[in-house]
Amino acid sequence: MDRVALRGLKARGHHGVFPKEREEGQTFIVDLVLGLDTRAAAADDDLTKTVHYGIVAEEVVAVVEGEPVNLIETLAERIAQTCLKHEGVQEIEVCVHKPDAPITVPFDDVTVTITRSRV
Repeated sequence: MDRVALRGLKARGHHGVFPKEREEGQTFIVDLVLGLDTRAAAADDDLTKTVHYGIVAEEVVAVVEGEPVNLIETLAERIAQTCLKHEGVQEIEVCVHKPDAPITVPFDDVTVTITRSRV
């Protein structure tokens, strides 16, 4: 399976379990690795035979900016399901970063990574 990756998609969302997170929002960063067969697209140099990663990026940002959820696990699942709606995408790895998570000790990042497939 071939891979198309989008790294560092940024969007502001209001996800989290604390009122401050819901009210003020924060930046979330999303990395995607889409698994698909790109041979037909490459052979014919045809965008319609692969995934349009620009559209995927816009859809993922809309999910992050959309309806708030408590957990980034839930957010990652919603993003995965959005990506799997694209016909050629057979598998998706989603990593959601929450670099401004409300943690009381120094840290660089909090992430949740999930992998989903059509199977």
